[in-house]
Amino acid sequence: MHVFFLFTGSGPLVILSSYASVKDPSLLRKLASKGIEKFLAYEIPLALAKQRYARHFDVVCQDLSQTDDLRVLDYNGQRALHLFTFDEMGTPMAHETDRSK
Repeated sequence: MHVFFLFTGSGPLVILSSYASVKDPSLLRKLASKGIEKFLAYEIPLALAKQRYARHFDVVCQDLSQTDDLRVLDYNGQRALHLFTFDEMGTPMAHETDRSK
């Protein structure tokens, strides 16, 4: 499992996914289907997310299966930004859907 902190046009959110990379084409398609086509992403260490979200993390994990590979861990940007420092987030990865096609 991987945890990604996304800065999107509608605000920050934290997702939990079975995809190893936020750049995985299947994950990008799922995000695009939800209207998320442009974002900055940071991978959050799994152990750190488990520690910060505690019981809520466990509840979300129980719902994750092979066919359901994307869960929103936190859609409250203010809380998510409070829980993690930029140093903990590491290097950002940018994604923008190519609209010229």
